[in-house]
Amino acid sequence: MEKFLQREKEADYYTAHISGYVSPQGQIFISDPLSLWLKRVLDVILSVLALIFLLSWLFPIIAVGVKLSSKGPVLFKQRRHGKNNCIFYCYKFRTMRMNEFADVMQASKTDARVTSVGRFLRKNSLDELPQLINVLKNEMSLVGPRPHAVPMNEIFSKEIDNYAFRHSVKPGITGLAQAKGYRGEVEQFYDIYGRVKLDLFYIKNWCVWLDVKIVFWTIQSLLFLRNKAY
Repeated sequence: MEKFLQREKEADYYTAHISGYVSPQGQIFISDPLSLWLKRVLDVILSVLALIFLLSWLFPIIAVGVKLSSKGPVLFKQRRHGKNNCIFYCYKFRTMRMNEFADVMQASKTDARVTSVGRFLRKNSLDELPQLINVLKNEMSLVGPRPHAVPMNEIFSKEIDNYAFRHSVKPGITGLAQAKGYRGEVEQFYDIYGRVKLDLFYIKNWCVWLDVKIVFWTIQSLLFLRNKAY
C-alpha cells in the first residue's frame, strides 16, 4: 500500500482496570453493565431471527452461486482484530477467485479477482451476512467499528495516533462510518481518517438508540450510496 497517510494527534486512553474506557478528562465510555447486557441481548435475538428467517433460505442460493462462479470454499475467513486487539476469524461469503493477496490487497473497482457473483454480493453487502455467526460467537456486534484485516491495521495504526482505540469495543457488521457512506477501498488518507473519527465518536457517544439509528442509516446507505460498494 502506498504511503499516503499522515499522523494526526488526538489523545484518549484505555485502561483494563475498570469496565470502561477513559479520556484524559475522566470520561468513561460504554461501561454501564445494564446497557452492555441489553446490547448483547439485542445482538443475539436479532442475529438468531436473521439466521432463521433470512439466511436459512438465502445461504443455499448464495452458496450455489459462489461455487459455480469459481473454485474454492463458499465461506472466506480472514484474521481481523476484535475487542482489546484480540484476533478472530471474520466470516464472509467468498467473492474472489482464490488468490494469495486476499489479506494484503484491498478490492478495487475493476478488480479482476472479484467474480461476477461476488460483485453482486459486494454491491449489496450480502457477503457480510455470515458475520451473524461471529455475532453469536460474541466476537462481533451488529453495530460497532468495522474490523479491518490484520495487515491493514498494522499500517493504519502506525499512521494515525489513537487508531487502536477503536478496538476498545467489539467490531460490528455495520458502523457509523459505513452508515455515513464510508465503504469500499481506502484510496487516500481521508478515506481511513474519516472512518476512524466516526468510530471514535460512536464509542464516546454510544447508546442503544444510536445503534438503532445506525441500522436505519445503513439501510439508507445501501439503497442510495452504492457508488463505493464493489
